[in-house]
Amino acid sequence: MTAGAGWDPRQDPRLPEIDRLRGLVMILMALDHMRDFFDADALRFSPTDLDRTYPFLFFTRFITHFCAPAFALLAGVGAYLYGARRQDPRALPLFLATRGVWLILLDAFLISPVWGGPGRIMLGTLWAIGCGLVALSVLSRLPTTGVLAIGAAIILGHNLLDGIHAADLGAFGPWWRLLHEKGALPLGIPGVVYYPALPWIGVVLLGYGIGPLFQRAPATRDATLRWAGLAALAAFALLRASNVYGDPTPWKGRGDAVFTLLSFLDVTKYPPSLLYLLVTLGGAALVLPALESVRGAAGRVLVTFGRTPLLFYVLHLYVGVAAALALAAARGYSLADIGDFAKSGAPPAGFGLGLAGAYAAWALIVAALYPVCRWFADVKRRRQDLWWLSYL
Repeated sequence: MTAGAGWDPRQDPRLPEIDRLRGLVMILMALDHMRDFFDADALRFSPTDLDRTYPFLFFTRFITHFCAPAFALLAGVGAYLYGARRQDPRALPLFLATRGVWLILLDAFLISPVWGGPGRIMLGTLWAIGCGLVALSVLSRLPTTGVLAIGAAIILGHNLLDGIHAADLGAFGPWWRLLHEKGALPLGIPGVVYYPALPWIGVVLLGYGIGPLFQRAPATRDATLRWAGLAALAAFALLRASNVYGDPTPWKGRGDAVFTLLSFLDVTKYPPSLLYLLVTLGGAALVLPALESVRGAAGRVLVTFGRTPLLFYVLHLYVGVAAALALAAARGYSLADIGDFAKSGAPPAGFGLGLAGAYAAWALIVAALYPVCRWFADVKRRRQDLWWLSYL
């Protein structure tokens, strides 16, 4: 695709800029998960607990906040580009609905055991994106401007619902947790809703709504993304400074400039507040044009992971947790011991590898998975006749 031309789905079925950003998101996401697996402080306290955290740990967590919003947004953009490539308006809703249900099932039955153990369902990222795609399967029949408006309205307005709590809604309460309040699953099903769906649906719809932007000339697209990113970050700063709207937890001065900054940046993820989405999506909008200059080996690595996100997502979780369990077993700890440490929040001194060790494990596991993802990306490129590969 030339610098002055828009995207032509008949000549260039994938946009490397999107793959680079998706690949970066996957790599950063793996860092957060390796911190969960290898740093014992993950069992002791939240990295955003300002009474116990430290700056390096806080920012390790903060930079990974960008992952889920960017991935959900790109799912919406990808849905639009898929429809533009197929040029069959009847095929898109079916694809989105089946892919959305597929992601929800994967989250419930393949990903949940990593976080909750056997028999517990932990609804997280794939659940949220799957719900967004199912909603989009209905709304994709609207003009993109209509989908964009609905997505923006959800993102801007969902914090008006913060005062509604499942405990006050009687029999409907457990179902409210699926939409807008982290908590237990309905019907007595063992597990937790970590990603209430409503705001994430808004992000997926927003991504679909901005899809036509990626058919424009790269210079026009990148300029628009930069201005949108700066506007989102400016809106974040103004709203956060005012403490009026956009996040249920206000920031406050903490008698220390660094921790006051951390309080300012400590926005709510479960569910993602307006301010959380402004700072993360605003940052993603600035990063995507910047990745245009990442070429060579680094660019190929990002594109490879960006073209195999689901494979990498599943593999890095299972490889990471297996490595962490093997390390614990080598040090004489059983699964029961680890369960007790998680419940008590008080693992013994020396358990795990610490934050530096988590970074090392992250680098090793990402490097180990790269050849597998490169092989699978090549299979997907060569075997476009296999329709089911689009679900992987």
